[in-house]
Amino acid sequence: MKHTIQIDCPTELLLGLHLNAEGFAEYIKHQTAIGLFKEGKLSSGTAATWLNIGRVEFLRLAFDAGAVLLEDSEDDLARETALL
Repeated sequence: MKHTIQIDCPTELLLGLHLNAEGFAEYIKHQTAIGLFKEGKLSSGTAATWLNIGRVEFLRLAFDAGAVLLEDSEDDLARETALL
């Protein structure tokens, strides 16, 4: 099932960002996926699937955005390597 969410966006914002509505929607989608991943609410695999990109590509985007990819615990390492 697919859901569409509508948000209000002033034209000035789009002009200031040099984006059209579709580009802005894609930007918001990427930022949301990265944000939810950083909060631990979305796995890297689910985020990558949502963005229609590979998991490694998503992890690079998330890392570039300041996400911590692995904590210093063995549980985190085991969880991440199990997905490879």
